[in-house]
Amino acid sequence: MKTKIMYIENKSFGHSGPAWIGFVEFSKSGQTIYCNGKALKKLKRPEYIANYFDIETGEEYWVSGIKKNGQDRHWCGGGKIMLAKNSMDEYLKLVDFNSIDKNHFEIVEFSQTDKSRFNELENTETEFRDSSFHATFYDNNRRKLILDTKI
Repeated sequence: MKTKIMYIENKSFGHSGPAWIGFVEFSKSGQTIYCNGKALKKLKRPEYIANYFDIETGEEYWVSGIKKNGQDRHWCGGGKIMLAKNSMDEYLKLVDFNSIDKNHFEIVEFSQTDKSRFNELENTETEFRDSSFHATFYDNNRRKLILDTKI
């Protein structure tokens, strides 16, 4: 599995939701990332505010690479970013900083992600509620995505 350091922000709280920087693992298809006990799946139609969702809770997230200037939060958002302890050295190299600013970051331990826990959720057959043109389509995680047109 490929791992990479990424910025992750919970958008269920707007631009000031909890945010993390740390290593994530990608699924074989690259459609799901695993980090800090969560499985985040890529939205089929990303929005300007979110591009992934939590397959257990449905909460929306913004996931992106690290900005070299260290300004990962949205310009109108706020709050400390939780930085995974095991990714500090890599983060400092990416942004070319000498130290972590404790006013902007909180150092935390990421929990391990048990990927097998999400296997059943991700591999359930897609369910169609209605075959009419105006029906709403639900993906295998019971999250409303699009009208009944296939992508």
